[in-house]
Amino acid sequence: MRDFDPAAAFGPAVSAWYDQTPRGDETVAVDLLAGYANGDSALEFAIGTGRIALPLAARGVRVDGIELSTDMVDQLRAKPGGSELDVVVGDMATATTGRTYPVVYLVFNTIFNLLTQDDQVRCFENAARHLADDGVFLIEAAVPSAWLPSNQYVNAEQVESSYVVLDVCRYDPATQILDENHVRLDAGGVRLSPISCRLAWPSELDLMARLAGLELVDRWGGWEKERYTGEGRHVSVYGRR
Repeated sequence: MRDFDPAAAFGPAVSAWYDQTPRGDETVAVDLLAGYANGDSALEFAIGTGRIALPLAARGVRVDGIELSTDMVDQLRAKPGGSELDVVVGDMATATTGRTYPVVYLVFNTIFNLLTQDDQVRCFENAARHLADDGVFLIEAAVPSAWLPSNQYVNAEQVESSYVVLDVCRYDPATQILDENHVRLDAGGVRLSPISCRLAWPSELDLMARLAGLELVDRWGGWEKERYTGEGRHVSVYGRR
């Protein structure tokens, strides 16, 4: 996507409404992550507004974060308990907290926000550096086919009496880059929310893990440990080889 800046993708306009569209599975996600943290600590890559981190911290887990967007961090800080979390502003592929954890996690497809295979590998390597000896790195992401009915499409995400939201996408199979723009049309005009993602199948992520000295421990089709079918999404857990 021409002129797309990943650092600005979650700026003031996006961060202001980000929490208005909860997915509904935050509680079960926290349940699973709390089990891996076991009352100790956790590190969230791309901690965002704290939709997962804050309820996890409320379970007695020390939660640290790494986040590229200062605007998302501002939203986190404005919430009860948000100022108590230790957040490093930086790239999750390289930034460090200087600590190790029983669990490092990355949810909501955020691994795809890294737009090259090299950066995605570096993210795995960075997670490995932050893991305790018996720690795990957990990733939740969609399988690419869930996002790609064709290489380009327009989907009516929301149709209401006062507004319409269109999802406009174009996919390049050579680079695995999906350029996407959420277009909101209402009486106030047009609002664009562009994002680029590099999609990767679980098998490619497994190889990235091996390059980082990790291996697949478990894979499910969701946060409640549903059977993985190769469709929809996956929750994948990696540990040291």
